[in-house]
Amino acid sequence: MTWAPEPVEGHPLNQFDPAVGHPAPPFDPLRLCVFTTIAAISCVLGPAAVLVFALVAIAGYAKARRGGLLRSRCKLGDTRLVLAYLSVLAVASAVGIPFWVMLWMRMLGG
Repeated sequence: MTWAPEPVEGHPLNQFDPAVGHPAPPFDPLRLCVFTTIAAISCVLGPAAVLVFALVAIAGYAKARRGGLLRSRCKLGDTRLVLAYLSVLAVASAVGIPFWVMLWMRMLGG
């Protein structure tokens, strides 16, 4: 059963035309909300957030690669390159965490 608007008596412009079909649903910018939330978390937690996201992504890509995924929709394409990229980010963020903590201690300590 498909939904069709009820025609208004005597108004020829407000009628459903099956030849035209239903309008496209409105764009839902959910991804933009998700990206903003991730950016806010990264802003507050700095390299610790990057490390957590990188480790979760590494686990996901490693599992997908073991399951047979050789090419990703990621711009890097090959899952080995994606895993290498994520590993570099994880190591860099792990190295940066002590510096981030010292920065916060200096800012909050006076």
